[in-house]
Amino acid sequence: MSAGTLDTTLDEARIGVITFPGTLDDRDAARAVRLAGGEPVSLFHADGDLQGVDAVVLPGGFSYGDYLRAGAISRFAPAMDALVDAAKGGMPVLGICNGFQILTEAHLLPGSMIKNEHLHFVCREQVLAVENADTAWTHRYEAGQHITIPLKNQDGQFVADERTLDELEGEGRVAFRYVGWNPNGSRRDIAGITNAAGNVVGLMPHPEHAVEAGFGPDGPDGPRSGTDGLGFFTSVLASLVHA
Repeated sequence: MSAGTLDTTLDEARIGVITFPGTLDDRDAARAVRLAGGEPVSLFHADGDLQGVDAVVLPGGFSYGDYLRAGAISRFAPAMDALVDAAKGGMPVLGICNGFQILTEAHLLPGSMIKNEHLHFVCREQVLAVENADTAWTHRYEAGQHITIPLKNQDGQFVADERTLDELEGEGRVAFRYVGWNPNGSRRDIAGITNAAGNVVGLMPHPEHAVEAGFGPDGPDGPRSGTDGLGFFTSVLASLVHA
């Protein structure tokens, strides 16, 4: 299945992008939504009104400077109170990098994110294997497909106890796995996971940086041609239409 732009424009689908103090990639996420055919809606961390959006992206960055723990302070933002309720009601939510960290702190996803095993910031193009292509954010891909997505983090090591890891594996809730090299020491090479319902997905790499030819990773069509990240955003738009 193609992960590219949908055949039908979905301008009526409104995807919220929450900005926290220290967020870096909110405009990139909004552009990805727009390129996929949706309408991005800017949301502010201090506002508990999600403005009637159909889905939400928690973008990357260093919210509140990663003080205490990455994502730990953002968890208590008014926007997150509304988001937790909406996610439990089935709203699609995508957490990217810092957004993934916030989702674990909010207990919408299990496990936790800690410092990279090598204790260094890492920035690279990363190959991922799509493990679960049945979520609201991944169904435009195919299970087993390899995609290349930029990665940049310093608190990217996903950890959980063995029982939780076994549950994630057994229930098919590992959404993405690192291929070729584990860049941060994440348990079982896990790069992203989903909740049981498949509406909440978190991952460390940045799909919003691989949505437009000329600005993404190197791809089969040449340098900077990769657009493998666009499928996240076309997936959720198609999910909303189906719903």
